[in-house]
Amino acid sequence: MTEPHPNPQALAEEVAASMWSRDRATQALKMQLLGVKPGYALVSMPVQGDMLNGHQTCHGGYLFTLADSAFAYACNSHNQNTVASACHIDFLAPAREGDVLEAEAVERSLTGRTGVYDVTVRVRGGKTIALFRGKSYRISGEVIAGLQQAAHAH
Repeated sequence: MTEPHPNPQALAEEVAASMWSRDRATQALKMQLLGVKPGYALVSMPVQGDMLNGHQTCHGGYLFTLADSAFAYACNSHNQNTVASACHIDFLAPAREGDVLEAEAVERSLTGRTGVYDVTVRVRGGKTIALFRGKSYRISGEVIAGLQQAAHAH
């Protein structure tokens, strides 16, 4: 394992920018990365007409995708390549066309190669519509290779 970065907030921001530049799925859904810090991310997504199911509410798969994206940015914020090993979501209320959703991911545990993250999906300024728990697993490599070594060299 590499030494801690001298500025964890700067590291989280650089990692998020690097991931965002390659994250075509998240961008295609018009998501926005509103904030990131070590072990944390806030991502928004507008509910568009083509996201509605037969009940005229946002399809649960899109809610899951939003939560999963926030989870990804939170668990990779330490610049360690990290993937999901398991996820669970509880749908609490519907989202409707025109709603702007926000998913807030918070690191609850990070030990060895595994982490646990809770993501709350809300209608902006309103109620909670889904609760997501993701379990992460750190694989080999860094999101931005060599970044931490370079920071310690300065």
